[in-house]
Amino acid sequence: MSKKVILVTGGFGRVGYSLCKNLLAQGFKVILVDKTIKNIDKSRFRESDYYILKADINKEREIKRIISFGLKKFKKIDALVHCAYPKTKDWGTKLENLKQKSLNENLSNHLGSSIIISKNILKVFLKQNYGKLILLSSVMGIKNPKFETYKGTHMYSPVEYSAVKSGIISITKYLAKYYSKKNININCVSPGGIKQNLPKRFIKNYKKHCNLKGLLDPEDVVETINFLLSDNSKFISGQNIVIDDGYSL
Repeated sequence: MSKKVILVTGGFGRVGYSLCKNLLAQGFKVILVDKTIKNIDKSRFRESDYYILKADINKEREIKRIISFGLKKFKKIDALVHCAYPKTKDWGTKLENLKQKSLNENLSNHLGSSIIISKNILKVFLKQNYGKLILLSSVMGIKNPKFETYKGTHMYSPVEYSAVKSGIISITKYLAKYYSKKNININCVSPGGIKQNLPKRFIKNYKKHCNLKGLLDPEDVVETINFLLSDNSKFISGQNIVIDDGYSL
C-alpha cells in the first residue's frame, strides 16, 4: 500500500484534505489537486511524498496536464479519487429562482468533469493493466432530501445537487461495466452530511434521522475510501457504498 501513488482531486476540500493527510501518514505518494491552493503541514509529511498542483478540472487540458505530471514524477498512478466539487457562485438557489444558465453550468461542470477525468485516467489504467477509480456521490444521490430538516434555517437542498449525485452513481456503474475484465476497479462513495459551520437547528434536525452520530466527520468517509484503495477490495467494482449513519433508511 505504501508504495502506491494516489491522485486526489479536490484535495483541499473537507473529505479530500482529510484523505490526503491520511494517505501521507500511511506512506502513500500523493498528488493533491485543487483549484485553490492552501498550506499543508510540512512538519508532518516529507515533501518528496507529495505534490500540490493548482488546476481547473473543468478543462480537459488541465486534466491531461496533472495526469502527465503524475506519470512523469512517479512513472505510474495507482488510483484516482475524485473529490472535486465544482459549483457556481449562486449554487444552492431555490428551485423557484433557478436560472437555466447556472443550472447548465453546474450540471456540465460537476457531471462533465467526472466523465472527462474518468476517461483520461482510465486510459492510463488500461496501459498499466490495473488501477482504481473512486468517485464521490452523496446520500442525496439515492434519497430525496428530507426537507423538514431545513426548516427554520437559511439552508436549502438544490435540485441540481440531487441530479448530479445520482448521475455520479450511474456513471460509476456504466464505467465499471464498460471496463470489466480489465483489472480496473471503479466504485463510488456516498456520504451523508459532513460537519461544517452549520446552524444548530439543522444539526439537531438532521441527527433525528440518524442512528448515533448524525453529521459525519471527514475521517468517517476516509476509512471507507482506504478500504476501496486497498487490495482487500479487488473484487468490488461498480458499487455505491453509502456512509450516512442510517440517514437514508
